[in-house]
Amino acid sequence: MGINGIGAAGYPAWQGARKAQQNTAGKSFAEQVNNVASAKPHTSIVYMKTDDMLYSGGNGTGLSFYIKYAENSTEDDPTVVAKGVDENGNEFEQTIHINKINPRNATLVEMTALESYMDVDKNGGLTSLPPDTGMMGLHDRTNFMDMFQKQISDMKLLSQKKAAAYYQYSMQAYWDFMNKK
Repeated sequence: MGINGIGAAGYPAWQGARKAQQNTAGKSFAEQVNNVASAKPHTSIVYMKTDDMLYSGGNGTGLSFYIKYAENSTEDDPTVVAKGVDENGNEFEQTIHINKINPRNATLVEMTALESYMDVDKNGGLTSLPPDTGMMGLHDRTNFMDMFQKQISDMKLLSQKKAAAYYQYSMQAYWDFMNKK
């Protein structure tokens, strides 16, 4: 279905649990299990990263995409192209001008493009962005700087000093980007 994609069929754990919770009043456990088992399977697209990609991945909504430099990208106007499928399985393609990204009002795809372009340290993980991005859809916009502040505050509250310091470092990289504009 996708470009350079591999389809994987199966049920995400949360989807099965959600379907099992729906319309369960008065039904036996066996009936509930049969309802989940007969539900339409969820199909996901996974893009395998190639050497010319800056990024390949997605999140828990089903949003999956990869990012490459655009043919017309220049040092003064770094430009990337993001291609993939949104949370509804619809294919998309976006051209993103890195210098126009505003981390205070950005989509997950834009921030991932910025993260990839800047080569922000991911601390051994998949992303430098806060975990709350895991349920963002293709067109959802948010203030990532506020997200970082909340994540740092939460980590401090939990006495997770290393995690708080890492998110502080990540947030500072994006502040530096905004201050250079």
